Amino acid sequence: MIAGICAMLLVGMLFGASLWVLAAIATAILVGANWFLANTWTDSTIAVRRSGNVEHKIGSQFEVEVTITNRSRLPVLWVLVEDLLPRNAIQPGTVSTAALAIDGDRLDVMMLWGGESKSLHYEVTCRRRGYFQIGPTVLETGDLMGMYRRYRLGAEPQYVTVLPNVVPLSRYDIGSRRPIGEIRMRENVMDDPTRLRGIRRWQTGDPLRSVHWAATARTGTLHSKIYEPSSIAGATLVLDLHVATNPSEHEPVRSDLAISAAASIAHALHDAGEPFGLVSNGRDAADRIRTEGWVGDDRVRDVVKDAASMQSESDRLMPVTQMATRGPVALREMIRTLARLERTDGLTLAELLVEAEAKISSETTVLVILQRCSPESLAALIGLSRRGRAVAVIVNTMDINDYSAAAGPLIANRIPTFHLASAEAVSDVCREVMTR
Repeated sequence: MIAGICAMLLVGMLFGASLWVLAAIATAILVGANWFLANTWTDSTIAVRRSGNVEHKIGSQFEVEVTITNRSRLPVLWVLVEDLLPRNAIQPGTVSTAALAIDGDRLDVMMLWGGESKSLHYEVTCRRRGYFQIGPTVLETGDLMGMYRRYRLGAEPQYVTVLPNVVPLSRYDIGSRRPIGEIRMRENVMDDPTRLRGIRRWQTGDPLRSVHWAATARTGTLHSKIYEPSSIAGATLVLDLHVATNPSEHEPVRSDLAISAAASIAHALHDAGEPFGLVSNGRDAADRIRTEGWVGDDRVRDVVKDAASMQSESDRLMPVTQMATRGPVALREMIRTLARLERTDGLTLAELLVEAEAKISSETTVLVILQRCSPESLAALIGLSRRGRAVAVIVNTMDINDYSAAAGPLIANRIPTFHLASAEAVSDVCREVMTR
């Protein structure tokens, strides 16, 4: 454009054509004025988000408000404001509704006088658990003739964690193989001297320390104490979220159901004051946040949007782990971690058990939640059980035939197996495990 203006000036000056000179000057003024307006409007328009990172439960609502302000004295005749949301969160899936429901406009065209502020306001309803990026705000403006367009990022994004559903459980009765604890066991692994069940007549082989001297003195015959076998409580939840064993046609229903069951069991353990831990091959959604910054070409809208969006993939292979511990802080951290977990194509369940076996407490039961049990996973679970670990498996599937196919080899190797069919069965399957 500058070359064309210079050419018009040169022709007008060489041939004495004053109209050409006037046209070149007018064009130069017009182009310069539009360039000045586009840059001024872009620099003077700012966006501020009123809320920060938040946590919500499924079914709750929260408001999003972005204030657009013109800092200059010149009016901004038009600015297009769009608050970005992840596409996979606002579009419904094949077997479920959208994770976030939007009520209101997150896209608007505004005119701002000098020093004026306007707000972009809408409400978000949380329908499913997850970790979502709200924003950032993309601002688009330009000159009146459409010669210049400017795109830039306004307000920074906020990150919303939607916590999974937690089903309260009345009691917990999953015991590990470590004796003398809080949970009464049916198998007499070792008598607990703190749990007196009754007395009986002394028999050959009873140790002297088990003699009930008060009953012996009262009856004149030796009597022995009878103790209840017990074990400590606690579980390390192993959650399989590999894409090969969690097919897409059942998502996100089955993975959300598995996470809800895990959160419910952890909550029951916390209420009982027992240790709980987590091991998963899933991907933490927080790892997908871009770290290279929001650098993009301000002339291309798609580049600006891509620079501000969350990554759709992550090649991290490190398992998500939380050591077995007690307390409300550990429970809160586990529920937050469960809320952010997603399926991944990294470690399989068999590889996960090999990788994380050293981090699993020997005092807790290894409680595995899976959809499909591959031969490699079956071998890993059996090997874990034969090495002295207490192993139990919850099969997360609706079809009873799929459950039977997965549970058969496990039951044959004396590994307790339970069926998680639907959301309504979360409390039932946990009670079934607890009262086995």
